[in-house]
Amino acid sequence: VFGSARFEEDHRYYQLAREVGAELAKAGYAVMTGGGPGIMEAANRGAHEAGGLSIGCNIELPFEQKPNPYLDKFIEFEHFFIRKVMLVKYSSAFIVMPGGFGTLDEAFEVITLVQTNKLERFPIISMGGKEFWGQLGDFMRYTMLKEAVISPEDTDFIRPAETAADAIKLIRDQSAGLLSSTADI
Repeated sequence: VFGSARFEEDHRYYQLAREVGAELAKAGYAVMTGGGPGIMEAANRGAHEAGGLSIGCNIELPFEQKPNPYLDKFIEFEHFFIRKVMLVKYSSAFIVMPGGFGTLDEAFEVITLVQTNKLERFPIISMGGKEFWGQLGDFMRYTMLKEAVISPEDTDFIRPAETAADAIKLIRDQSAGLLSSTADI
């Protein structure tokens, strides 16, 4: 689960990430995040509270990034690139919650690896709705695709989900090969 370190416990995206973490754990998945506060803490907290495995790949930073208290296991990294390798290597699906540049970096790293066949096509799910992700989807479809810097099938890499249950269904459906290529971020 990727997302911002800046959302507090009372924010709707924190609550959504907590639900996602719980539903992933109930479905039998371990939940792995960057291990810090905000969305990461929320997803780890949901998994922990649901009795699932909660893992963090923390980064040493001067602010924002301390291991959250809901981690069963965590490792700390000095460099972002090694942290991203670990987040990608041991994942079977990616849920991208609202976030900033770091979240976009992680999401586009995964998309690039899938696009270039360096990574098996795993479910990549955006959560937070069109309110947060809509302009990015428009940019991909109406600018990048129009200028032919991506292919039409590249716009299908990210699947939108509104609820934690929707995300679990997308993960199961894509893992079973049941999804068509009609994504709309």
